[in-house]
Amino acid sequence: MDAKSNIKSRLPSRHVTEGPARAPHRSYLYAMGLTTEQIHQPFVGVASCWNEAAPCNISLMRQAQAAKKGVASAGGTPREFCTITVTDGIAMGHEGMRSSLPSRETIADSVELTVRGHAYDALIGLAGCDKSLPGMMMAMLRLNVPSIFIYGGSI
Repeated sequence: MDAKSNIKSRLPSRHVTEGPARAPHRSYLYAMGLTTEQIHQPFVGVASCWNEAAPCNISLMRQAQAAKKGVASAGGTPREFCTITVTDGIAMGHEGMRSSLPSRETIADSVELTVRGHAYDALIGLAGCDKSLPGMMMAMLRLNVPSIFIYGGSI
């Protein structure tokens, strides 16, 4: 067993990439354009709260692309996904403010569900507003996988 496969044998992503029983799982990965080499590398989730709702989120997609390049250059396979976010600057002064605080839990829940559901081995989280920052960090603490938080900027 080479060093790479020995490392993979202990990672969560082995549950979707290794062995004959996981051929259907791998077929999904191949259908998305991944190579055999990428499938057998550690999977790193790159989660962002990107949206077009506020200035504090607008640059997160570009930053996530840079994070993905870094993951790939370090020998990992980046798997990008987004989550919701509610911005107080837009939600203030009307019914929308009732959505602000609960959005932290929804962000944490959605990141946790994606990382666990797809058996990612690590996480890079990008957020930029006052509810998405704690939401992303809450997910990282719940998951207890190697994680990096990137503050994407604010208004």
